[in-house]
Amino acid sequence: MTSRLPAGWTIEQIRTLSQDRTATALSLDRLAVAEDPNQSEYTTLQPEVILGFHDLCLVLDDGDWFMGHLDTDGSVVCWASYGPDLAEAIRNL
Repeated sequence: MTSRLPAGWTIEQIRTLSQDRTATALSLDRLAVAEDPNQSEYTTLQPEVILGFHDLCLVLDDGDWFMGHLDTDGSVVCWASYGPDLAEAIRNL
């Protein structure tokens, strides 16, 4: 699936807020999972948008933004959730 941006956002707005001129929308054709502190297994996410910031990523799943990193195989492993506010998630990169 091709990359896309969150509704109402441009790549320039994302790059300005993150102060990362290389920020980009990543392909959705990758595994994205979230660590669950209450379980030993990961929860598989169904990304609507994946934004890349160097080695970090923000993944939109079911209205919430998850922060994670790109693994060596291209998958995304998330460890934190920031709710529906993309600006807040970007500020926490």
